[in-house]
Amino acid sequence: MSRQLISSGSTFEAEIGYSRAVVDGEWVFVSGTTGFDYATMTISDDVAEQAEQCFVNIAAALTRAGATLADVVRVTYILPTAADFRACWPVLKKHLGSVRPAATMFAAGLADPRMKIEIEVTARKRA
Repeated sequence: MSRQLISSGSTFEAEIGYSRAVVDGEWVFVSGTTGFDYATMTISDDVAEQAEQCFVNIAAALTRAGATLADVVRVTYILPTAADFRACWPVLKKHLGSVRPAATMFAAGLADPRMKIEIEVTARKRA
């Protein structure tokens, strides 16, 4: 099975040395993804808007990998402020509510103080 590296074009990937996603056979591992709009390198101040942009970015990586959000089997949410998580729930339900992957949320500092949420997913492409 081949290994494919997927880049979003984010400057962070080149500066730090990682891929937005790695495809290994039927598995797709999407790196922690923040709410930056990579085309403009801008980010909203609103945590729910950032969560929405996270899913736009994740869906784009999954598409390039031959998968979709419906293929997500695991999701991890990281927020610097745990109390912000509830404001994201409608966005999370919109994108993964019918998929219902295994999920974990934890509070931790992120690399840039503008970042209010980071989302990482693992997907398994269906035959």
